[in-house]
Amino acid sequence: MVNIKKKEIKGKPYYYLEHSYREKGRIKKKEKYLGTEIPKNIEQITNLFRSELEKNLYKKLELIKKDFQLEWKRIPESVKQKQKEEISIAFTYNTNAIEGSTITLEETRGIIHDKIAPNKSLRDVRETEAHSKVFLNMLDKKEKISKELLLKWHREMFRETKSDISGRYRDYLVRVGSHLAPDWQEIESLMNHLFKFLETNKKINPVELAGRVHYHFEKIHPFGDGNGRIGRLLMNHILWYSGYPMLIIEYTKRKSYYKALQKDEEAFISYFIRRYLAVHKSRLKLG
Repeated sequence: MVNIKKKEIKGKPYYYLEHSYREKGRIKKKEKYLGTEIPKNIEQITNLFRSELEKNLYKKLELIKKDFQLEWKRIPESVKQKQKEEISIAFTYNTNAIEGSTITLEETRGIIHDKIAPNKSLRDVRETEAHSKVFLNMLDKKEKISKELLLKWHREMFRETKSDISGRYRDYLVRVGSHLAPDWQEIESLMNHLFKFLETNKKINPVELAGRVHYHFEKIHPFGDGNGRIGRLLMNHILWYSGYPMLIIEYTKRKSYYKALQKDEEAFISYFIRRYLAVHKSRLKLG
C-alpha cells in the first residue's frame, strides 16, 4: 500500500509517499519526497511510484519462475509424477483443513498414496479422495478456464458428499461472515465477467492475475459450498499453466488469509504477492 505521510521539522510540513513492506522478518520502508505541499498531480506521481515498486516485485516473481522452470526440467518424468502426488497431498490437506476437514496431513497421505482410509468422517475421506483426483487431473490436462470446467471440478469434488448442490451454481442467498454474497440471479453475469477479465488481462503478471481472479471468485461465491476449495484450485491453475510454482495457503496461515479476503482488492493483492514471495523466497537465489 502507498500512503501520503506528513513530517514536521521545526514546525514546517514535509510530504512523502511511503510504501511499507516486510523483508526477512523486518518492516522496511521506501519513500518518495513530494515537497512542502502535496502536488496537484499527486495521482500521477503516486501511479509512477507504484510502477517503480511493481517493477522490483515483478523482477523477483520472474526469478522465482525461472528457478522453478530450471528445476522442473531437470526432474525425470517418472519422478515428476511422484512430485505431483506430494504437492497434491500438501494442497489437499491444507485446502480441506481450512474448510473444516478433520483429516490430518498423515491421514491425507494414507488416503492418497496408500489408499488407506482412517477412522474418520466418511464425508471427509471422500472429499479428500475427490479433491486429490481433481487436482492431479488439473495438473496433467490443460483445460480452458470456463463455466463448464468449474462446474465439472465442483461436481467431481462433491457429488458423493453434497449431491444436492454439486456441479451447479447456487440459487439462493448466502452470507459468509459479514460478507453478503451477490444475489444468486447475478451469478451468471458476474462469472461471465470474471472469465472475460481473465481472458483480456493476460499481460498482467500471472501471480497478480491469480490473486485478482481468486479474490473476485470468492466475493461472488457462486457455489452453495466448496467456494474456497474451487477458488484455490482456480488460482493454482493460472499459476501452473503460466509456468510458476503453485501457492498452497497453509492451514496454520488461514487467519491472515481470511483477514486479507475481508479487505479491499488492492489490500488482498498486496497480501497475496507478499505471501507468494515468502513461500518461494528460496528460489530468489538466482538474483
